[in-house]
Order: sequence, then C-alpha cells, then structure tokens
Amino acid sequence: MKTIEVDEELYRYIASHTQHIGETASDILRRMLKFSAGQEVKSTPAVAGSPVSVAAPQEKAPAANTARDKVRAVRELLLSDEYAEQTKAVNRFMLILSALYCLNPKEFAAATDSLHGRTRTYFAGDQQTLLQNGIHTKPKHVPGTPYWVITNTNTGRKRSMIEHIMQLMQFPAELTDKVCGTL
Repeated sequence: MKTIEVDEELYRYIASHTQHIGETASDILRRMLKFSAGQEVKSTPAVAGSPVSVAAPQEKAPAANTARDKVRAVRELLLSDEYAEQTKAVNRFMLILSALYCLNPKEFAAATDSLHGRTRTYFAGDQQTLLQNGIHTKPKHVPGTPYWVITNTNTGRKRSMIEHIMQLMQFPAELTDKVCGTL
C-alpha cells in the first residue's frame, strides 16, 4: 500500500463519508468514485507512480476531536440500517460491543477486565473460559475482536454491561443512556 498526503479539510471530507465502523479511506474513495477492485486505471504522467491510498495528515488531532469522533461513530451505528435490521437484543448487543472495541481496543480491554458477576465471568479471550463458569452461558464471539461474551443474560444485564463499558470509555452519559435504551 502506498500513501499520499492530503490536507486536513480533504481528509475530513473523505472521513465524513464513512458508512460503517472500520471502513478504510480506500473503501470510501472507491465507493465515492464508483471504482471497483481490478478496474483498469488510466494513468496520466502527473500521477503515474504516485501513491494510491489516503493517509491522515501528520498533524496530531486534538483530544476533543477524538472524543467527538467516538461519539459520532456510535451515533452513526445507532442510525445504521444494519443496526435497525436487528430484531433481537443479543444481536444489537454484539454490534455495540464490536463497535466499542473498534473505537478503542485498550479502553475496551480495561473496561471488560473489570466487568464480571458474582459467580460469572462475562468476557474472555476464548469460549472455554466462559464455559467453565456454567455450561448454559451461551458464549458468542464478538465480531472483529479477540473477545467472547456470555449471551444468556437478560436484557437488563446486557444494558448494564454496555453502560459499564461506555462509562469507563468516557462516553457522555446521555449517549450511554440512548445506546442502552436501544437494546
């Protein structure tokens, strides 16, 4: 993969067209330009041999932008067709967990490490660890993460887990309440 430099304004424009968490700048540009993989590219002398993918500007974004971006990503998830199509709380629960992990794996790890019940472990790196706490835990792999989570808890417990994780990841209380209310 090659890299090109773009100014901050152009980068934000490209990023503003993100449709789902984890979408790369290349994916966004391909969609916007209606360019598919393997399509023949006509090159001009000015661009021949030039880099292909887009990288963020080297300037470090202020912390406020990062927090805003996290909030925006969660709001976009709640408004997405994929989320709206989920008819079961457990499926929405899994989508939220996956999104939170993608936003900040280290904060997610810290939040899940401190989350467990009186006799149960809720999150683990493998299915077997969760099954040791009961054969009826119904562990599921959280997509896009190295984590497994028990899923046979009631919706209130799922809300409680999401609330705990979002609080430790420092999301605004009103957004946390909104997310929990959608389960």
